[in-house]
Amino acid sequence: MGKKVSEVEILNLLKEVYDPEIPLDIVNLGLVRRIIINENRIEIVLTLTTPNCPLENLISKSIKDKLNHRIDGIKEIDIKYDFSIPWNTKMISEEGREKLRTLGWKV
Repeated sequence: MGKKVSEVEILNLLKEVYDPEIPLDIVNLGLVRRIIINENRIEIVLTLTTPNCPLENLISKSIKDKLNHRIDGIKEIDIKYDFSIPWNTKMISEEGREKLRTLGWKV
């Protein structure tokens, strides 16, 4: 792998991955729990707005597609889900809240 990718770079790319049901990216929605970078492998730990979200595979595919096309040298992207702390609207960032408010959402 050439230049080592940073967590900030990955987070910025993940801001381009949107939840299919809520008009907000997965970072500002508070779904990204942890990012672990090890050589040419990235592990991303996420939660979802609901543990039985039928769009889990779509979100995982969107993340892998985004990172594979924008980061050179990555051989493996592992996405894991952690539902130990249930997602709630308090996990939405202030930036995310503002975006939702401009769309008429009450958050």
